[in-house]
Amino acid sequence: MKIDLTDTTSSKINKALVQGRRAIGTPAVGMVLTLVIVTDEENAYDALKAANDASREHPSRTLVVIKRVSRSPRDRAKARLDAEVRVGADAVTGETVVLRLYGEVIDHAQSVVLPLLLPDAPVVAWWPVNAPTDPASDPLGALAQRRVTDTYACEQPIAELTGRADAYTPGDTDLAWTRITPWRSMLAAALDQAPVEATGAEVTGEEFNPSCELLAMWLADRLKVPVKRSVSTGPGLTAVRLETKGGPIVLGRADGSVATLSIQGQPDRAVALKRRDTAELIAEELRRLDPDDTYAMALRYGVDRLNDESAEAAAGAAAGSAPAAAKPPAKKAPAKKAAAK
Repeated sequence: MKIDLTDTTSSKINKALVQGRRAIGTPAVGMVLTLVIVTDEENAYDALKAANDASREHPSRTLVVIKRVSRSPRDRAKARLDAEVRVGADAVTGETVVLRLYGEVIDHAQSVVLPLLLPDAPVVAWWPVNAPTDPASDPLGALAQRRVTDTYACEQPIAELTGRADAYTPGDTDLAWTRITPWRSMLAAALDQAPVEATGAEVTGEEFNPSCELLAMWLADRLKVPVKRSVSTGPGLTAVRLETKGGPIVLGRADGSVATLSIQGQPDRAVALKRRDTAELIAEELRRLDPDDTYAMALRYGVDRLNDESAEAAAGAAAGSAPAAAKPPAKKAPAKKAAAK
């Protein structure tokens, strides 16, 4: 069932939700959280479809906030709120409200969303695109216990990771981190099967892929070994090689679907490691609403390493720019000593 409301208010939207539930005979029970999706008109359909698929596992009230910025000064001055209320089969297992904000209402989106939150239920905010650098300080992010972003959708993912680390607040997470959960589980299980000490690692994947960078950060933080980052044509993350005292451990996935696990002294094994869609990623994030400390540690470690490398590079550049006369000339060894050598 769909109910369209034009130039409405949060109070009228709540009444429409009650009206819709009564019409289909469904009580307002069974929903475990409120999912707030902040997106634009172009990406709203895909984000809502992923949220609806995830709601089969996590019944929720989904609020889609679309900020419609008009180019006309007259339209920007006019504040308006339009809403589309979906209940029953149109909202899969929960309730969906699509909010379109115009004019000055865009600057007060939190005032529109707050009355629509489920009482005594956790709130998760998700930015499929155009996420703020500091989600916790965003007015909508401040309403949520968990804040989900996706650096893969950014123009400069690696720079975005640095900003995420500087502004990290417990409760922040990123779908680039969620994408590597099966890889982390498989590598941890491989090290359990072969209890040997790791001496190095190499992560291979697409260039500027934030998931590859996060996996390298996690390995360096957990194993305390140098990690090399190599580039491939993809898709996504393609291989991880762990150098150990008992021989290499290699997890490779060339086709984006099935991976091969190779451990020294054991036969190669095929492992299902397909690239997951957004609905599966969101469903995984909704399973836990506590802060992800492992993500925070990997992110912080990687940024500290990048800062150290930048400082070393700057110091090396400064030393290289010094005039040649500043360096003392090398002393030649005497001929007798050289002959003796």
